[in-house]
Amino acid sequence: MITASRLVPRSVAALALSLLLTIGTVACSAPPAAAPYAAATQNDPAFQGTFRHEFADVNGVRMHYVTGGSGSPVVLIHGWPQTWYGWWPVMPALAKHHTVYAIDLPGLGDSTGAPSGYDKATLARYVHTLIADRLKIRDAAVIGHDFGAAVAFQYASQFPGDTARLGYFDLPLPGPAINAATYRTLSWHIAFHSQRRVPEAVVGDDVREYLSLFYPQVSFGGTAFGGTSDKSPFTDAEVNEYTRTYSQPAVLSGGFELYRALDKDVRDTVAAAPVRVPTLLLTAQGQLDAIRATVAPRVTDIVQAADVPHAGHWLVEENPQFVAGEVERFLNR
Repeated sequence: MITASRLVPRSVAALALSLLLTIGTVACSAPPAAAPYAAATQNDPAFQGTFRHEFADVNGVRMHYVTGGSGSPVVLIHGWPQTWYGWWPVMPALAKHHTVYAIDLPGLGDSTGAPSGYDKATLARYVHTLIADRLKIRDAAVIGHDFGAAVAFQYASQFPGDTARLGYFDLPLPGPAINAATYRTLSWHIAFHSQRRVPEAVVGDDVREYLSLFYPQVSFGGTAFGGTSDKSPFTDAEVNEYTRTYSQPAVLSGGFELYRALDKDVRDTVAAAPVRVPTLLLTAQGQLDAIRATVAPRVTDIVQAADVPHAGHWLVEENPQFVAGEVERFLNR
């Protein structure tokens, strides 16, 4: 005979099993949390179906890049304080006719592991290993902004046979026209970021606040250009994405190392072979002549050049239609 005293434990066990099955079913049916590197793109319909996140191991660094589209290859290299995401405003337009590769530089963004150096010649070799050796692309148009422009210059100088075209965006080129000591006087932030450990100590407690204050300074009409505007061209979502990556201590330090490498960058530019591939030069409004003067001694075939109307340093964010149009026209020359 089955007594009530024997039924109770079995009922409890059955109830517990039922609850576990229910919880397990709910857990399995819930959408998985987005990987950190996909946080900014997981709900963007312009990203879905065209672009994807990829990783590749390059000399001890796990390099992250975003790729999509079809057609001739275009490599996009970011500067500071940005990541591959700094190219997002123009990537869908470029992907209509080109295969786009927007990379996170070694040690920055979602590329993990420290490179052997943050000088732009070394970083160019990492990028080349990714593009030419891992992805087997040897006819890329290589386009860089800010310090990414110096990396792109070194890529074209060191690997001219693997570079179809060069895009150089808004950076005085450290080199024969401007030495490191002079370069550090161009703006307070260049001198500050070049210091050892100090910027990490100051910025590390509130990376988002620092970035939010910095972006407007070098925007159109910002204080770096003699203006008074404190308007940022970055959305909260964009600032959040850059904060996500630069809040990592290793990434924050890696970003400042870009500045600390200026002395070596100058020496490397002086020693570099002149770049002879067709080049597009874009700058902030009113800065074309000044930046061309630093670039032209080492880049011999500037076939297209413009300052971007109503844009400060953030060319892509401040006037994406103009930038995309200029790039497309350059690639189709």
